[in-house]
Amino acid sequence: MIHLEYPKYNFTIQLQAGKEMIFDPIRKKYVRLTPEEWVRQNLLQYLMQMKQYPGSMMAIEKALSVNGVNRRFDIVVYQQEQPWLLIECKEPNQALNALVAQQMLSYKSVLPSVNYLCISNGNDTLLWQIHQGNVEELKAFPVWI
Repeated sequence: MIHLEYPKYNFTIQLQAGKEMIFDPIRKKYVRLTPEEWVRQNLLQYLMQMKQYPGSMMAIEKALSVNGVNRRFDIVVYQQEQPWLLIECKEPNQALNALVAQQMLSYKSVLPSVNYLCISNGNDTLLWQIHQGNVEELKAFPVWI
């Protein structure tokens, strides 16, 4: 399990119709600030600032076909126009248990271009590398190439 140190970032938050909204730099719009969204925005900043992942290679809440069914992923990072890293964000109080991990790992066989799978609740992060059908848990995000 990885514990991430998030970079300092001045999030743009405003009240709209009595609801807190946060500006998403990838979608370029304000979205509802939920606990899950807070995790997503902090993780995005970590990837962009600390790991130099280009925002232009990321998609948020992207639908990908999994066995003929569209499945929405919180963050998809692309390399060479193919999904390279899939990230699921959970609320901070949701435990990353075996059931949650198994759900994420089940995508490895149906999305062959994906090299990395990740799930995070903001406090804890699980990250796996998929290579030739084998799964290895990692202690850090891969370097952007």
